[in-house]
Amino acid sequence: MQDYQTQKPTVLEILDTHQAMPGNLLPILHGIQDTLGYIPPAAVVDIAKSLNLSQAEVHGVISFYHYFRETPPGDHTIRICRAESCQAMNGKALEAHAKQQLGIDFHETTADGIFSLEPVYCLGNCACSPSITIDDEVIGRVTTEKFDRLLATYKGAK
Repeated sequence: MQDYQTQKPTVLEILDTHQAMPGNLLPILHGIQDTLGYIPPAAVVDIAKSLNLSQAEVHGVISFYHYFRETPPGDHTIRICRAESCQAMNGKALEAHAKQQLGIDFHETTADGIFSLEPVYCLGNCACSPSITIDDEVIGRVTTEKFDRLLATYKGAK
């Protein structure tokens, strides 16, 4: 994991790029996360100062939106759909199985740094419920057995 001092020039560049944009906090947060993979907690000071906001206001936005992370993600991010269609097709059992197999909860990363687990509230793949994504790949009709095979495949790819 990089320390914030090496990431700070990137954060400052993103702040500078979006400085004059109205309603710029969300685009700034997205820019930082898209570039670094997460929003370093130390960046909140620079973001707040640049936008003349309190650190509490910036942190409030980061913590309100589930998309934003304050810790580095794993090598692979697994997102489990929690929308109604997936829930009706045993999504809750898949969610419990995934948490048990990975040994983590949502918004956490495995100790080996390979996987992060995140909820998502619709993948638009309802006909193939339950669905997940691993990184940018949408995968449907995921059973617990299929999930285990996918984990093994992605672990082997590291």
